[in-house]
Amino acid sequence: MARNVYTVKQVNAYIKNMFTQDYMLNRIYVKGEVSNCKYHTSGHIYFSLKDESGTIACVMFAGQRGGLAFRMSEGQQVVVLGSVSVYVKNGSYQLYAKEVRLDGEGVLYERFQALKQELLEMGMFAPEYKKPIPEYAGKIGIVTAPTGAAIHDIMNIAGRRNPFVRLILYPALVQGEGAKESIVRGIRALDAFGVDVIIVGRGGGSMEDLWAFNEESVARAIFECRTPVISAVGHETDTTIADYAADLRAPTPSAAAELAVYDFVQTGQKLADAQERLKRLLIQQIQVRRLKLQAYQTRLGFLHPGSQLREYRHRLAEYEDRLRLLMQTGLKDAKVRLSIDLGKMKNLSPLHRLNQGYSYVEGEDKTAIRSIHQVQEGDRLAVHVTDGRILVRTEEKQEERHG
Repeated sequence: MARNVYTVKQVNAYIKNMFTQDYMLNRIYVKGEVSNCKYHTSGHIYFSLKDESGTIACVMFAGQRGGLAFRMSEGQQVVVLGSVSVYVKNGSYQLYAKEVRLDGEGVLYERFQALKQELLEMGMFAPEYKKPIPEYAGKIGIVTAPTGAAIHDIMNIAGRRNPFVRLILYPALVQGEGAKESIVRGIRALDAFGVDVIIVGRGGGSMEDLWAFNEESVARAIFECRTPVISAVGHETDTTIADYAADLRAPTPSAAAELAVYDFVQTGQKLADAQERLKRLLIQQIQVRRLKLQAYQTRLGFLHPGSQLREYRHRLAEYEDRLRLLMQTGLKDAKVRLSIDLGKMKNLSPLHRLNQGYSYVEGEDKTAIRSIHQVQEGDRLAVHVTDGRILVRTEEKQEERHG
């Protein structure tokens, strides 16, 4: 008789396939106490769930860490959503966790996810329906508990940022029976009253404590509100349906106040700084303009007719001095030349010659006698000397040969 023989791997794979085909095991909530919890350097989390009757090994891979909103530790009571499958290598089965919630939140979380998906498909979370938050809100409506930490945080932040802003509180129930109706009435009342923006929220708490903000009626009231709505529910890690429906989500009530209230004090300081910078720029510009004006004044003074006349007078005086100097120099040179010419003329003057012992002879017709051929014997002649003339008669003439 032939017998079928299987390898260990085949058996483990067959069992894994059986687990995979089981619909319940593919999406199952398991409740228990956390033990042997280890955060691996790879980002995976290995832990076990146990109760009074047994233990099941669990792993949450790093890619699924978004489904964990707190840090797991020993002894916590949790509800894990995941799938049960076999690890073929060692033949053990374990729970592959996708989401981990503290005990008591598992069913609520399932309702949360279902409503979120339904409203998402209806388009209530679509970004095109989101209204912008006004930058300079003067009246801010607040829907929250009148005695909670949220209203005090909002008041403190608002008072510090802008002491002139008006805060209008609608005291609402934010937890327990009647909370969702109270929140809806508050949103609608402030919307009808006429404010610039509405803050809807409360402080942190468990999922049960925050459940009023996961109700469909609250989400619809926010979606239908004509006034922009900022949600501020719980702590930064808490997310509610109201956050998705709101025009803007703030991680905390304090953060909502910072988003809604314009920082008037800081703006005043910025204006003062801007005014100081503007003052410095104006002073610089005035100084530059003054320097330019002084340059224009100097230029205009130079181009003024009176200044031009003074300039021309000054030049004329210079020309006059230069002309006088030239004339004096010319006269001096002329005197020197005249003296030289006079000396030359003096040397050529008959009187000068006469003074040197020479004489000058004229005939009776006043003609200068330069040759014996001009004179005949018996002619009367006049001999001019320095102090007069001598009248003589020619008795004889003798010719002399020179050279």
